[in-house]
Amino acid sequence: MECNKHRNLNNCNCSYSPCSRKGVCCDCLQYHLRMRELPACCFPKDVEKTYDRSFERFTQLVQSGRM
Repeated sequence: MECNKHRNLNNCNCSYSPCSRKGVCCDCLQYHLRMRELPACCFPKDVEKTYDRSFERFTQLVQSGRM
């Protein structure tokens, strides 16, 4: 399967500019799941900027109705 990195970058809200996985969703997802996190695209922009991408933070957002 061919990676659509350039197209993926249009939807990537990751604010960590030196990230080598930016636009390579399969690598990004694998990395964050190993860290017990979700990738930036699962979070609102203001929360993503905090770099708290934990499952727990995502759960808080769901429970508060922000997701």
